[in-house]
Amino acid sequence: MEGVTILKKNLLTGAALIAFALTFAACGTKAKNAAYDFTAVSRGSLEKTVSSSGTINPVATVKVLPRMSGKVEKIYVDYNDTIKKGDVLAELNTDMLRLQREQQMAQVIKTRANYELQSVNYRNQQALAEKNLISEYELKTGKTTLDVQAAELSATEANLKSIETEINQYAYITSPIDGIVLERKINEGDTVVDSSSSNSSAIFTLAENLEEMQIESWVGELDIATISEGQDVRFTLEAMPGRNFTGTVESKRLMPQIVDNVVSYNVIISVNNKDGALLPGMTCAVEFIEERREDILLVSNAALRFTPTSLTTDEIGEKVFNASLKGMNDEQKQAAIDARAEAQKNTAAAGTSSTNANAQSGISGLLAPSMPGGGRMRAPGGQGNAAQRQGTGTRTGAAVRTAPRPLWFIGADGKPDCILVRTGITNGISTEVSPVHLFRAESDTEPEAALEGMKIILREKI
Repeated sequence: MEGVTILKKNLLTGAALIAFALTFAACGTKAKNAAYDFTAVSRGSLEKTVSSSGTINPVATVKVLPRMSGKVEKIYVDYNDTIKKGDVLAELNTDMLRLQREQQMAQVIKTRANYELQSVNYRNQQALAEKNLISEYELKTGKTTLDVQAAELSATEANLKSIETEINQYAYITSPIDGIVLERKINEGDTVVDSSSSNSSAIFTLAENLEEMQIESWVGELDIATISEGQDVRFTLEAMPGRNFTGTVESKRLMPQIVDNVVSYNVIISVNNKDGALLPGMTCAVEFIEERREDILLVSNAALRFTPTSLTTDEIGEKVFNASLKGMNDEQKQAAIDARAEAQKNTAAAGTSSTNANAQSGISGLLAPSMPGGGRMRAPGGQGNAAQRQGTGTRTGAAVRTAPRPLWFIGADGKPDCILVRTGITNGISTEVSPVHLFRAESDTEPEAALEGMKIILREKI
């Protein structure tokens, strides 16, 4: 009886272990057959852009400085006033100048009298010299005295004209352009300093025309080659969310700015502001439209990055290789098979397993050459990070016309399968794709028509 009891216990224990193993295997199988999120290949439009930021400024500003020193007597304009060329902006006090003018006028009268007296004296000396009654030296002295008196008269008259110019012109600060007053830095009673002095500063800032504005933007050296005059630009303002503005590249300046070893260039964008919505000094987010494509096939970038974890590396390589054979003629297929066999042979000779060689030959140049939106991936600290550190210019639509890339879908057997597509421009979210060949052998439709609307694996569900 005791032996029978032990046997029953062993049988029960074995059954429990078998049940646990079956349950574990079922769980493992269920985990391996992961569920997926899907997306569809759709048709639409896409833009390749370079993003940056900028500041809105008037096309031309003029800083007005006083041409003489003095106290501000009157101010005739204020902020935002519209002005014409020659309008008086402010007037300086001229009381002291008027006193100086009277003094200078008296000096002119005195100097003129001396000159006229010396002129008469010199004529008498000339008459005496003709009769040899005075020496040549005395005649020369008289002529020199007359010339000195003439020079003094010219100097005093010039000083008088200078004072009168200050009273009649310089005391009135006028506008050199038609425009608008952006800034006024003086008040009545303030003392201003002549512009020739190093202590002088602008007392008015004028804008030529606020209906035409410009954006000063900085673009990194990696993207500046894609910017050209006449290129369309779109920009937005934080102050006006939901509203898009447009402009045109007017020029790009060749003088670089280097900050923290990052090189960028100034790009000037002309903007229409007839409605007056744009104000000087506003910051904006700028997108330079490098290329726009209409009526193209689009797929999510996440779908291009997806690789099924339910398949081994060998299986992935095999499926990618088989996908690459579709659309080939018999001769091309045989050449591809022979090339893979040769690659497997060489890899095996180098000490690598044939299964790894098979996987590598299937996916080499397809999965790793690039990522949508920006060329080859670079390790941290490399040259690739220099562009990322440039806050002044980011390309959001780099063309990625590289080797074919796989898109994964659920095949007829319920397992992931792939097709190969070529990628075009991207906006960082979606990428242009085009079929490499007609991947559905039984389909009579065009390749793009067969690809459009296809259900593609986006990611595995967690």
